[in-house]
Amino acid sequence: MLRKILLLTCLVLVLGLGQAQAKETRVISVASDCMWPPMEFLDDNKQPTGFSVDLLREMEKVLPGIKFNIQNIAWDGIFAGVAAGKYEVVSSSVTITEERKRAYIFSEPIYEVTQSVVMPKGKSISSLADLKGKKVGGQIGTTGIFVIDKAKVGAKIKEYEDVGLAMEDLRNNRIDAVICDSNVASYYANKKKGFENLFHVAYSTKEVEKLAFCLNKKDKDLVKLLNEGLAKVKASGKYDELVKKWMGN
Repeated sequence: MLRKILLLTCLVLVLGLGQAQAKETRVISVASDCMWPPMEFLDDNKQPTGFSVDLLREMEKVLPGIKFNIQNIAWDGIFAGVAAGKYEVVSSSVTITEERKRAYIFSEPIYEVTQSVVMPKGKSISSLADLKGKKVGGQIGTTGIFVIDKAKVGAKIKEYEDVGLAMEDLRNNRIDAVICDSNVASYYANKKKGFENLFHVAYSTKEVEKLAFCLNKKDKDLVKLLNEGLAKVKASGKYDELVKKWMGN
């Protein structure tokens, strides 16, 4: 009887400890369109990887009890999902814009980019105006498309579900150029396997865009938590290590 009592006591303690640990861990759902290397993409095992993924993993280390559950979510529904509460954070190279700020809240910037035009080697432009009459690809709903559309230079714009499909068409001479974030442009021009020595960054805009985590407006406490984690990762030097790892020197 005593043995049974001791076993039951141990079981209660173990279960209690497990419940306490479960309560201590907060799992934050994160949506990421993993089609935007080197920021976020799928590895050979179809798991999210890239700069923003590594950044969130480093933030976990400095935010006790926090776990980020990163899900691959298509771009065309990513903002509606966070607005509806399907997930708490969009971590997908989201540019802070005035229009988006009216609907969502943003963390402190995690990276800065410009918009760049990628073209085959040997072909160049000196301004967006030189794209008149040319077929220019980009990912649907991204600032690259917004920029080329707003420029009204007479380019023939073709929108794709992901930037990789646009780059494939450029490689196969179906379009003349691709417009996208500068870090993505450099990645395809310099580092992407299968695209070596094919492309170059032909032009970059001067306007700097700030990328950040995007959240539902009601989640102000979560924004503070993300900013705290981001600040700690930057202070530790890990942020600079990630930049070098994914973007180079």
